[in-house]
Amino acid sequence: MKEKILTTRKNGMTVLFVTLLLYIAAIIGFIYGLVSSASKAGNVLTIISFIWICLGWIPLLGLKVLKPQEALVLTLFGNYKGTIKNEGFYFVNPFCTAVNPAARTKLGQSGDVDAHSPKNLSATSASQLAGTEFASKKISLKIMTLNNAKQKINDCLGNPVEIGIAVMWRVTDTAKAVFNVDNYKEYLSLQCDSALRNIVRLYPYDIAPNVDTTGDGIADEGSLRGSSDVVASRIREEIQSKVSEAGLEIIEARITYLAYATEIAAVMLQRQQASAIVDARKMIVDGAVGMVEMALERLNENQVVELDEERKAAMVSNLLVVLCGNHDAQPVVNSGSLY
Repeated sequence: MKEKILTTRKNGMTVLFVTLLLYIAAIIGFIYGLVSSASKAGNVLTIISFIWICLGWIPLLGLKVLKPQEALVLTLFGNYKGTIKNEGFYFVNPFCTAVNPAARTKLGQSGDVDAHSPKNLSATSASQLAGTEFASKKISLKIMTLNNAKQKINDCLGNPVEIGIAVMWRVTDTAKAVFNVDNYKEYLSLQCDSALRNIVRLYPYDIAPNVDTTGDGIADEGSLRGSSDVVASRIREEIQSKVSEAGLEIIEARITYLAYATEIAAVMLQRQQASAIVDARKMIVDGAVGMVEMALERLNENQVVELDEERKAAMVSNLLVVLCGNHDAQPVVNSGSLY
């Protein structure tokens, strides 16, 4: 289905003004015809005025008002006639009907209300929608943000993680959005969930050895936590490839929530703490060994004291205990002979 833009003139105000004038004239003519019902002309005027009073409202059905960044897809007896996109007060064929299958679909996104119950509307919401059915048939061309619910997905190492995304999107082809899919909002939501699952399972939560996230056969350092921009870009491309046939454009996708699932969060926290402790200990030991080497070299250079191998080993042991200990060392003064 190819979109066809209608270049209908904005004659809405003219038609409304003429219709109201004809109604006033019909009422006056009806009254005048009843007064002069004895003449043939009076009877004809009465009949014509009565017909217009009964059917004169039909042209009013063709009046359409569009605000900026709104569109109206029109069909006539089941045939697609075209789309009105520019703002203004229009008059179209009164028998044309506006089509928007996603008019009553409520998602967790900007422009939609009642995000917690997208399908089960309350009685109040349903009555409000019934009163504004015409307005709901308009298709918004604005940039909207879809914030789907968080999903629990296993990463490439099998660890369950919870992740959520926000997708910025808009309608670019109204004909495809209305006629190529049953409901373009639900279609977009399902494709977002599917793309998120397909991409997340290619990455580990954190950097892991021997993991290829790009598919080139070479291990890399990609991860959900450290490569969020790359992951979001791949998710956007995946969604765009699926929704192009629905006339939608994905502008941006961003990760809004990322964490380990609750059942392994505590264990993974202990693992991260243990890894941090090991890294810190390694740094302390490296520094302590360097300091001991420097101390021995300075003692030898200045010939402060002559130490045999056994005394050097004892000195190294004492210095490492002092430098690597968790608490301050308690000094012990040796007042006797070194040997």
